[in-house]
Amino acid sequence: MTRIVTLFFWWWWAVCLKFNCCGTLLQCCNLNPFSGFYFTKFLKIGPNKEAESGKKKTMPKTDVPEEAPFPSEKVPSPSVSDSDSDYEDSSADDDESSVSLDSLSESELEDGSPENGSSGDLEAAETESSLDEDTVNGEGSGSEGSDLHQQGAESDSSEDEVAPRNTIGDVPLKWYADEPHIGYDIKGKKIKKKEKQDKLESFLANVDDSKNWRKIYDEYNDEVVELTKDEIKLVRRLLKNQAPHSDFDPYPDYVDWYKWEDAKHPLSNAPEPKRRFIPSKWEAKKVVEYVRAIRKGTITFDKPKEEDGPYLLWGDDSGSTEKSNHLAYIPAPKQKLPGHDESYNPPLEYIPTQEEINSYQLMFEEDRPKFIPKRFTSMRSIPAYENAMKESFERCLDLYLCPRVRKKRLNIDPESLKPKLPSRKELKPYPIACYIEYKGHEDAVTSISVEASGQWMASGSSDGTVRVWEVETGRCLRRWDVGEAVSCVSWNPLPDMHILAVSLGQDVLLLNTCLGDEELQNQIKELLWIDSSTTSDDSGDKAPSVSWLKDDKHMGLRLRHFKTVTAVEWHRKGDYFSTVMPTDILFKAVLIHQLSKKLTQKLPFKLHGLAVRSTFHPSRSIFFVCTKKSVRVYDLLKTKVIKKLDTGLREASSIAVHPGGDNLIVGSKEGKMCWFDMDLSSKPYKILKCHPKDINNVIFHRTYPLFASCSDDCTAYVFHGMVYSDLNQNPLIVPLEILRGHTSSNGRGILDCKFHPRQPWLFTAGADKLIKLYCH
Repeated sequence: MTRIVTLFFWWWWAVCLKFNCCGTLLQCCNLNPFSGFYFTKFLKIGPNKEAESGKKKTMPKTDVPEEAPFPSEKVPSPSVSDSDSDYEDSSADDDESSVSLDSLSESELEDGSPENGSSGDLEAAETESSLDEDTVNGEGSGSEGSDLHQQGAESDSSEDEVAPRNTIGDVPLKWYADEPHIGYDIKGKKIKKKEKQDKLESFLANVDDSKNWRKIYDEYNDEVVELTKDEIKLVRRLLKNQAPHSDFDPYPDYVDWYKWEDAKHPLSNAPEPKRRFIPSKWEAKKVVEYVRAIRKGTITFDKPKEEDGPYLLWGDDSGSTEKSNHLAYIPAPKQKLPGHDESYNPPLEYIPTQEEINSYQLMFEEDRPKFIPKRFTSMRSIPAYENAMKESFERCLDLYLCPRVRKKRLNIDPESLKPKLPSRKELKPYPIACYIEYKGHEDAVTSISVEASGQWMASGSSDGTVRVWEVETGRCLRRWDVGEAVSCVSWNPLPDMHILAVSLGQDVLLLNTCLGDEELQNQIKELLWIDSSTTSDDSGDKAPSVSWLKDDKHMGLRLRHFKTVTAVEWHRKGDYFSTVMPTDILFKAVLIHQLSKKLTQKLPFKLHGLAVRSTFHPSRSIFFVCTKKSVRVYDLLKTKVIKKLDTGLREASSIAVHPGGDNLIVGSKEGKMCWFDMDLSSKPYKILKCHPKDINNVIFHRTYPLFASCSDDCTAYVFHGMVYSDLNQNPLIVPLEILRGHTSSNGRGILDCKFHPRQPWLFTAGADKLIKLYCH
């Protein structure tokens, strides 16, 4: 009896190991009436076997209560491991019943178990399982087993999920790229790769099947899966950045769980802390520390590294613009190709004569031609080139020793570099054509000046005469013979003071033009009257710098200087005027004279360079002195230098100040004109290269935004120069017109130009003895 019990125990233990159901063994040993249910689920026959037999297979009533078998999809089948093969064989020898159980379990796994990797489509299995479930539930709806089955169907056990067909786990599929299989199924068999359709077959499949676009290829299981409508809707919602499920609300209504109706007191009655309305001092200090650290460079930010792009491995990188740490390759310059003169039989015009060959010997070796052409009848008669070795050696030295510089060539459209300027039609009026010519001088007209009202014009010439003209008619009103070439004439800026200052040699004449009524003439005569010569010199020297003398011949005053006077400029009030003597005396080159008191004083400043021109500020007590290299601005009341403007020119020739007083232009003898904005910088704001020859004078208009320049090239340029009251806006400079009409004489062109004080007219005086008026 003991031996029989022992054999039964070992047989039962083998069955439990076969199906991995140790827990089932314990349940079967209990007296629980449902313990036989767990045992019968391992011994039941699958749905396919039931269909074949046509009979309902159940356990005997003595073991377990009568109940319907469960579908294989809902109840997981035991997994058969390789380690259980020994027990399987031993159980087969012991009892035939074990063999039948094993065969049943294997057939069930092959036919209906979802864990079997070699089963059919998942949808077919689900359909069969659902049919079996309906059949079982219909036959034994009132049984206790059906209730348990319904409870198991409603559970969320992970055993309901379908296991993947491929069992390689998280191994990447690229490991199987060169293999004929893609993985292994649950039995350990290789899953062969299916033949993929080519593009033609896939195209035909798309044409034949309208739902072919729903199919996707599963690389992991090597299957083609067809998406359902619900899955397609879910994918479309994901592509639109929406929630996967349509019934999901990403912005639900806020639910306030606190009832505010019966609230009588606030949640907190504490006063508001200061930190809610006062800025934090600690945070401000921390921000300042960070800012200072960033400025000092102690805190640096990492710059994104630029990845190196593709490049030619064996190509020439001479044209590449990439920055590299090593020296870039620069190709050697190519030699000049031989021309006609290096031919063995050149044309006759390339062969030099004997006189030319003798002249070559008198030249420097650098200027001497390297090769002298010769003529030969045939190539066989050409001798060896005597400088072949020398030139080859020099070529090698050039390649080895001479430095090379890469010059970048920019492909820029020249039209795009031109500034966008307004149309000239929008900037009218400005002088365009010649209207009147004033003739009468017998030599070059060196200087002109227009009276403050614009009715009269004065001119001085190298023939030793000074004339006063009527502007509108061109009639010569008065004429003075001064007996010496006139260098400059300047009219008093006051409309009631018809006094004309004329510089000739070392003298400056103050002439009464005899214009105006008798009362004005009496005031002018009283102003120009002097009983004896007076001198004024701030330096305290015994020798006077200027002598004030009475000129009885011309009924005026004569100021005799110790050097030649080249320029005279009046102050806006008409009582002061300055004279310029371009000499080597630095302190006495510019003098300021007072007409009412007959006084002369020198500038209390040291001039760094030879003075060329001087002028007064149009509204302030500021004085400008233009030297050959720079312009110095002085404050006469404070007696100090305000600013120094560096022209950068070889030699300045003239200066003019804008009526606003903050801008000025300087002309030079190299044809350049510099515009200075004193509020902006001490360097030129614009440098205009307009004339090919020397600029003799530049001038601003008093009321119109115009300025002009005249040169020895017999042209006068008219510009539009608008200065805005807004300091953030730069002046607008637009070239308008080039006025021609004068002819050159002794290499000189237009010597002076002046604007009309009220009209946009321009007067020009030329070396051809003419004065022209250009009107709009």
